[in-house]
Amino acid sequence: MAMENNTQVTVFVFSGLTDNDKLIPFLFTFFLMVYLVTILGNIGLIILVLVASNLHTPMYYFLSFLSAVDLFYSTSITPKMLSDLTSLRKTISLNGCATQFFFFAGLAGTEVLLLSSMSYDRYAAICHPLHYVSIMTKSKYLSIVSLSFFMGFFQSAVQTSCLFSLQFCGSNLIDHFYCDVPPILRLSCSKTILCNILTILSVGCYCFYSLSTILVSYIFIFTTIFHIKSSEGRQKAFSTCSSHLMCASVFYVSVCITYLRSPSSALNKKDKVASVFYSVMTPMLNPLIYSLRNQEVKRAIMQAIHNILHVFRIL
Repeated sequence: MAMENNTQVTVFVFSGLTDNDKLIPFLFTFFLMVYLVTILGNIGLIILVLVASNLHTPMYYFLSFLSAVDLFYSTSITPKMLSDLTSLRKTISLNGCATQFFFFAGLAGTEVLLLSSMSYDRYAAICHPLHYVSIMTKSKYLSIVSLSFFMGFFQSAVQTSCLFSLQFCGSNLIDHFYCDVPPILRLSCSKTILCNILTILSVGCYCFYSLSTILVSYIFIFTTIFHIKSSEGRQKAFSTCSSHLMCASVFYVSVCITYLRSPSSALNKKDKVASVFYSVMTPMLNPLIYSLRNQEVKRAIMQAIHNILHVFRIL
């Protein structure tokens, strides 16, 4: 859909997930279920960490903040995507697009920093268990979480300001299902080199910092685990790390596929699949991975179920 060259675009149109009308009922049902599981899983995990005394440690407080980020992260994309699947015109205003991108980019940046902070927490717990309480104090992990949110939304504000200060006077068709940097940059009739560089630097620096923190932390962690004589001790130490590694791997692989490429190159189906994975699927998978693979979370869930059943028996 094209606009006059001298007219500033005020409304964008999404191309959406698919052009195949036969797939729409299946996709709507599937992603609605994914979103409901995301809501229940993340809210449930937050409540579990708050009420289960055995989860009152920095590791699980970090996890509860990660769940809160995942909940809002998914909400910034999924409801609009579900609405568009059933709409003939998938439109969003310029201000609405800027708002969606601001929260999406801010929460994504926060998630990246929280994942790296969680690897440092695991390093402190496994490599310095006797000093863990003094290393990871309440004020320290709250400061880390606050800094993660600040830095996440700071870079988002910078990117949003750059992206939406451009002029859009040509086509208003966003070849995507939400507002993101690469498809929006292709619509601008301004020079986009500054925003291109800013996007690559921002994503590259955040990924490099986070991945290097995770890599260095786990080098020390695995070295320590291999020196643990008890096989039970090694298994327990590794089980507290495997969930975090799985969540981080899923998130980073899909993000890198999407962003560490030329922002001006056209999106293809693989890019959209990667985008669906880290924007819609990952927020659902994180609480499931921690629930299914972490023994302490499993015990807390079973105890919570037992307590609920006990209350119903009394009633």
